[in-house]
Amino acid sequence: MLEQLLKRHSQPAGPSSKTAWLTGAAGSENSGETCPEYLEAVLSPSKLRSMATVLMCRRFPRLSRVTAFSTTGKRKAEHGSSKSKKEMHGKPGAANTGTESGATIQLLKPQDYRVLYNPAAYAKGRAGSQQRVDRDSSQALSDTFTSPGTTQAPHTFPPASSQALPPIRNALPKPKSNTLLEQTILATLYKEEAEKEKWEVHNSKEDPRMFQKGRPEYRSLSCDSAEPAQTLPAEEGESILQSVAGCEGSPGILTDYFHKLSRLPAERRAALVSDPRFSALCHHAVTAIRLFSTPDLIQILKACVPLAVPASHPLLDACEAEFCRRAWDMGLEQLLLVADCWRCLERSVPSYLGILFSYANLHWKDLTLPQFVQLLYIIGEGRRSPADLAQKVESTILKHLDAFTLEELGAICLGLFKSLSGLSDRVMRRIADRVSLQMEDMSTYALVNVLKMLRYTRVDHVPLMRELGKVIPARIPTTNIQGIMHIALTCSSLHFFNEDILAAVATSLPSKVSYCRSKDAAKFLWSFGCLDYEPPNAEEFYSSLIKQLHMKLREFSKFPEHLLTALLGLAFVKRFPEELIDFALREEFVQKTRGSKYELNKDLFTLGKSVEIECPTYQGSRLPPQLCQEFTEVVLSFAEQEIYVRPEIVEATSLLESMLGGPEYVKNHMILPHTRSSDLEVRLATDGCPIPFNFKDPVAAKKLKDMGVNLTDDLISQLVKGRAHSQSPVEVGNEAGIARQERGDAAGTPCLGGALTAGAKSQAEPKAGCWQPQEVRLALQVSNRNHFCYGSKRLLGLHCLKRRQLRLLGYVVVEIPFWEWFPLLKRTRSEKLSYLHYKVFCPALLTRAGQWGQGLAQSLPSASPWLGAG
Repeated sequence: MLEQLLKRHSQPAGPSSKTAWLTGAAGSENSGETCPEYLEAVLSPSKLRSMATVLMCRRFPRLSRVTAFSTTGKRKAEHGSSKSKKEMHGKPGAANTGTESGATIQLLKPQDYRVLYNPAAYAKGRAGSQQRVDRDSSQALSDTFTSPGTTQAPHTFPPASSQALPPIRNALPKPKSNTLLEQTILATLYKEEAEKEKWEVHNSKEDPRMFQKGRPEYRSLSCDSAEPAQTLPAEEGESILQSVAGCEGSPGILTDYFHKLSRLPAERRAALVSDPRFSALCHHAVTAIRLFSTPDLIQILKACVPLAVPASHPLLDACEAEFCRRAWDMGLEQLLLVADCWRCLERSVPSYLGILFSYANLHWKDLTLPQFVQLLYIIGEGRRSPADLAQKVESTILKHLDAFTLEELGAICLGLFKSLSGLSDRVMRRIADRVSLQMEDMSTYALVNVLKMLRYTRVDHVPLMRELGKVIPARIPTTNIQGIMHIALTCSSLHFFNEDILAAVATSLPSKVSYCRSKDAAKFLWSFGCLDYEPPNAEEFYSSLIKQLHMKLREFSKFPEHLLTALLGLAFVKRFPEELIDFALREEFVQKTRGSKYELNKDLFTLGKSVEIECPTYQGSRLPPQLCQEFTEVVLSFAEQEIYVRPEIVEATSLLESMLGGPEYVKNHMILPHTRSSDLEVRLATDGCPIPFNFKDPVAAKKLKDMGVNLTDDLISQLVKGRAHSQSPVEVGNEAGIARQERGDAAGTPCLGGALTAGAKSQAEPKAGCWQPQEVRLALQVSNRNHFCYGSKRLLGLHCLKRRQLRLLGYVVVEIPFWEWFPLLKRTRSEKLSYLHYKVFCPALLTRAGQWGQGLAQSLPSASPWLGAG
């Protein structure tokens, strides 16, 4: 391995490249001589990184992904065959041409990296990130890239099948270094990976602080992290550091030193933190911390931002303590400026923010418009929502609503969203009213922030969503991946279906999928599944996201909710990646979900039972029966309190009982508890006669007891002997007053007019788990608006899944949609009975049911455990 390492080294693709590009090159053939690359690697950190990349790509091929090829030979870049070595040896310039054999390998983060959810993750990056990006050029990755002299390979993905995806159980092998050089290289690379984990640059073209450019007042409220207009020569910086040893600690001199050093070129500033002389300067400042005036102390803190001083640095510890001590003697402008510096330094300062919020509360009437917006920005970045400010925030928003710029409205919404601060419907609608009228003039970043708050407050603002459908599709190709995710998630959360938006998202996503965090991929899948939308490029869209789920697999151990969200979204659209499902239903993963801060039991239950019904050949992990029973009891308990008692369902149940002959002919329950909605089950013989089956329902038993039916000889004879020519007990006491009818055995025709009788023969209760011959089971769906997309008759994904599974189990799904049933609730009883009569005894329905009813028992042997609800 060492010889291979020494024979190849890397060359950068160009001075402006933001990523590490590796090209194969022939090295020294004489392994016995001292290799110049070895010496250069030891002396040059950048060369060491490049050589480390080559070593890691070869030892761990899965850590890299080939994104662009220019080759005439059919070979894989990561294997480096002997044929390719000869070609490269004879053509040293092949890496830079598009006609010779060569490969360009782009190094990405390894599959097991951890994602930290940065507050500004979908912006260009925080203050100080430029220095870090310059030090590690392989972190940032543009959405599209074409290497000079090469043709970009299109992003293609295999079909979404378990065979096409990498096996889940194969863990990444740990490196085993055999030499000191390899150990050094690997340690260097792992250290850099740890640094990169702290930053996630998504190449956003939006600026999260754009609102501050709209007014000059923000200059005194915020820390400008841009490059200084006039940089200080490196020689002068060196002179300052040399004079630190003799410095007596004068506050004015120290302040001037920090200010000047912050104006050094970026590459020189990056090396300051590890310089002992700079540490000595910081020590002097800490010693004299109480001698600084407040403006000087603020200048030192501002200088720490371009110097990229670590958040845990002792100098910042001392500054925080001192600012907390002085806070009540400072002005609001100074307090906001210091708070912004802490944000740029990525230091958590809850004590300081608490003082700032208390100060603002006492001086609320003195807040100017820019100070109010900056305060909400700080509130959002601090993820803290002072409860005592909520009412004042709403009144101030209404006061200045017309004066805010569109970017300021976006910043306000983002601050409230990040701090989980609610807004009343009235205020949110006022904001949405203005945005819907001026959406074309609003930046995508600010618009996405408004959508976040709209989603959080659950406000259905139709004009804004319709305008969004006109404006946003054209912007999606240039929008950051997290912005696209929030657009799709807003549509699904508000149940707003717009095909133009979703098609634009699906078209843009495959080429950007490598930027998706586990959270992003999961919510894309959930959004499309929730709206039950199959895009034109469905296979490419879903296979790319499923592949990304595999790459983020290790993240799901920490964030199990994301994997369940993704798999449910896939299940809604009939996609079941078996390896991922096997991972999600393993005992160890189930235990992680039960320890999550989110309630994931229902999601696990829905996924596990959906796999049982829709994937008969699945051989992977399954939920334990006792766990399913536990989940079922929880769901049914909730249903009894919240679902079964809904007026529209209670009314339909009561009328069906009266129409069919009693409570034993209809059952209000959940046929599939994992789908979390109720069904009214009715069973008919193929001749259309109702079949009694609900003998165990305590509610039905109670209703029978209280009906007051007259006990006659004919009734007793029917109950004991089951004579064919007698009426049911419910008919005798039918309050509808419709004339009784008798039916002969030979007639064989359903009673489609007037009152409905029970079967001519006494029907025995069907045995649990058995589907009786010549029996049709109806599953009546009394739906409401929440089951459909907003303002449409398009079912949401979960309810499509439920109906699909009911049909798989042999049920005939009968829709009682809200747009038909709800208006009838205000009509006469006879009108409602007539409507239900038509729904249950529709001739076309019975004809279709009779065609397949004969062989139903034989066609569903594997589904018997689901069909035994008596």
